[in-house]
Amino acid sequence: MTQKLPRSVDMLDTFYGVRFIMRVAFDVPIVDGKVTNDFRIQRALPTILYLIEKGARVVLLTHVGRDPHNSTKPILSVLEQYVPVRYVDAVVGEKVEGAIMHMKEGTVLLLENVRSEAGEEANDDDFARTIASYGNFYVNEAFAVAHRNHSTVVTLPKYLPNFAGFDFLHEITELRKALTPAHPSLFILGGAKFETKAPLIAQYVNQYSTTFVGGALANDFFKGKGYEVGSSLTSSVSLVGNPLLEKDTVLTPTEVVVDGESGVRTVPVNEVGSGDKIFDVGLSALESLRPHIESAKTILWNGPLGNYEAGFDAGTKKCAEYIAESNAFSIVGGGDTVAAIESLGLMDSFGFVSTGGGAMLDFLEKGTLPALEALTPRS
Repeated sequence: MTQKLPRSVDMLDTFYGVRFIMRVAFDVPIVDGKVTNDFRIQRALPTILYLIEKGARVVLLTHVGRDPHNSTKPILSVLEQYVPVRYVDAVVGEKVEGAIMHMKEGTVLLLENVRSEAGEEANDDDFARTIASYGNFYVNEAFAVAHRNHSTVVTLPKYLPNFAGFDFLHEITELRKALTPAHPSLFILGGAKFETKAPLIAQYVNQYSTTFVGGALANDFFKGKGYEVGSSLTSSVSLVGNPLLEKDTVLTPTEVVVDGESGVRTVPVNEVGSGDKIFDVGLSALESLRPHIESAKTILWNGPLGNYEAGFDAGTKKCAEYIAESNAFSIVGGGDTVAAIESLGLMDSFGFVSTGGGAMLDFLEKGTLPALEALTPRS
């Protein structure tokens, strides 16, 4: 039985002057004090605008980066282009209480990095109660952290009438389509950390017609098959004897881009040397994948096919181009994957682009998320 969706914020009938505590996922890249990509901010704007246009007071909670000392202040310059917003450099305490007390109807208050408070990642109950005292309602518009058992994600909703934002609901609705794909179907999984993605691969090889494994995950398959991988990134899990290696519907690159004593070059998988390091999928390998992309009715893709952060983005971008040209309903997620699509100007060529990476993978594996279970379901 499909889990009921949470209540949507537009089910309320009172807004004017009401204080909404909204958890957002504005974990955006910031370079030299400036936001360089506002994709996640844009996705939350419809819910924020809906509330303030009705005269609500919206208090935004978010984290930014992994360092608790990172500040959310650079986000202010993006938000103020769209909404009347103030910033306060605290999450709890007198500064916050005073700023909330002086909020006008139809305005927004951005608080400091919520992870600057130890109570957030510790899922502290008292921390959640304190923040709950600042508002009348709670809204979750932070799908990207919906897999985290953090205080403002799973505990705060216990202490306020709670609702989901428009984009949170959109994420759940669209990702559910990936659970029962139209066939023929193609699942493309990249990135690293095979140990965390193994259950997902095992599950989806039986749900999708074809599975293509790329990125560092493919290195584990190469190693399991007895190929030389040199100093390439691999996980701690051995795939020797794993039935996935013999499954006809599981594909891996036949050609890779390596860097080693002979420099950067493209070689067949069986010609990787002990001094080489695999960085990307070879483009001819994507040509072999192309017929599967062209024939698919559903394509699910998460994770880059190369070391994107090191500049090896050719394979990921070429894959994005092929999918954008296809007639398939495509569902895509993962920060580097989305960045590649954005850089090519192809966002509108995909069926659905998720704001989540880990949250998307967890939902696909389990069909639910801690944040989803924390919200009151529709009656």
